[in-house]
Amino acid sequence: MKKTSAYNAIEEHLLSKKGSFRDFPFGPDAPVYKVCNKMFAIMNEDNGIPRLNLKCDPDDAEILRSIFKAVKPGYHMNKQHWNSVYLDGSIPEGAVCQMIDDSYNLVVKGLKRSERENLLS
Repeated sequence: MKKTSAYNAIEEHLLSKKGSFRDFPFGPDAPVYKVCNKMFAIMNEDNGIPRLNLKCDPDDAEILRSIFKAVKPGYHMNKQHWNSVYLDGSIPEGAVCQMIDDSYNLVVKGLKRSERENLLS
């Protein structure tokens, strides 16, 4: 995957989340971003455009899809709980970062209490 400055900024934000790390369970072209071994994002490419799959509240997922043409139901994911965000430049970086934050927070919320407490300490 071609790493552009936008890609680098998004990856930096993904890795800035407390306890987050990058893994490659699907090969070198599909980095997966996890917290406590739970995926909150996966990056890959579709016809040369970086695609970021993010967990999302089902109601918010529908709203985001109606606002942004570059947000689609999650590719190869549960389409109710995941969105694919195409990083084609049409979505402001701040909005993408907010979607990342929401995904991370949903995953952290679903962790065991002990895992959440370890993250906060």
